[in-house]
Amino acid sequence: MIQLEALDILKSGANVFLTGPAGSGKTFVLNKFAEYLKKEKIRAAVTASTGIAATHLGGLTIHSWAGIGIKESLTRGDIEEIMWNEKVAERINAAKVLIIDEISMLPPNVLEMVNHVCQAVRQSVQPFGGLQFVACGDFFQLPPVTREDQIKKFAFESEAWQKAGLTICYLEEQHRQEDQDYLRILNEIRGDKVSDWAREKLNSRLRKNIDGWDKPTKLYTHNIDVDRINKQELHKIIAKPKTYEMSARGPKKLVENLTRGCLAPEELVLKVGAIVMFVRNKFANNTPIYVNGTMGRVAGFSGTNMPIIQTKNGKVEAERASWTIEEGGQTKAEIIQLPLKLAWAITIHKSQGLSMDCAEIDLSGCFEPGMGYVALSRVRTLDGLKLLGLNDLSLRVSERILEFDKEIRKI
Repeated sequence: MIQLEALDILKSGANVFLTGPAGSGKTFVLNKFAEYLKKEKIRAAVTASTGIAATHLGGLTIHSWAGIGIKESLTRGDIEEIMWNEKVAERINAAKVLIIDEISMLPPNVLEMVNHVCQAVRQSVQPFGGLQFVACGDFFQLPPVTREDQIKKFAFESEAWQKAGLTICYLEEQHRQEDQDYLRILNEIRGDKVSDWAREKLNSRLRKNIDGWDKPTKLYTHNIDVDRINKQELHKIIAKPKTYEMSARGPKKLVENLTRGCLAPEELVLKVGAIVMFVRNKFANNTPIYVNGTMGRVAGFSGTNMPIIQTKNGKVEAERASWTIEEGGQTKAEIIQLPLKLAWAITIHKSQGLSMDCAEIDLSGCFEPGMGYVALSRVRTLDGLKLLGLNDLSLRVSERILEFDKEIRKI
């Protein structure tokens, strides 16, 4: 279905699973729904499975919202303790809608705990205590993080999911990829039917330079190299650095949650020539000036010491942006920083949700089915891709997710 159809179903009050391929606009629809709820003065809990996703939505992690923290299971005593926690109990009772974004990364046991807490606090045996439940995400993307000795399980395998009676809203329009050949490649990976044609197309980008970018952002499977590369590249530039510090207001714990989930750093050091990426959207008259993932190079600094960024569409002056946690229509915490990060390198996990102009990707170290799909689907065009390597897992997706996808497409 298209975005407007999904939005109408969400507004109807139905429990919904909002899904679709990378770039189909899931977060856009969620934000529109959240705006509608705010306008109608309907209290909503806007949460996500990870701090980064929660920050994009201006909400809390589901673990924090439900008061479960890092627990893997709940005793009766734990639930009673949560019920006696005035802040947690008040927000669960006041809410009418529970939204969880990036549901693919939420283990089933956590969803069960959230369900039990909502039922206990709201004193209702209905799924999630009678809240309208909205799960959003794409199970073809990054799965829950588990220990090596654990079998990977997904939120849709939980009893809470099965009993919620979810309406499937499957978005199929594409709002990221501008290249039909590249879109076909991604769809073949998603369908676990990668043709010789698709492999040849991908192989044509092996160690192939990207026009206009001598140093595209490197996407890595592991975190260890990213900070080192960004610091090394910045150090190579012989120019005077300018430092921008993040400002914050609100309770310490909420500010820490916001900061942890924000892609913009607490301290941003820039030099003329630095490669950067915007981590927020900015529009003027519905026309994007820059979007989350727009690449650029610092061309200079304005009279007010704001960085001027040269993008492929021209120069733009960056302005400070605000990230907030809102609850019940009120801002509980806020951080303010330039919506930029150094972008010589980034991890695949932190790239989830970005739409990138170009990237250099090494998939020879893929250790998870779907990881290659996540990385490749960040990039808008095949010409914006420089591949350094592939391994057997890089073009595979989970068989369990393939089965689940076929099931929900029939509904």
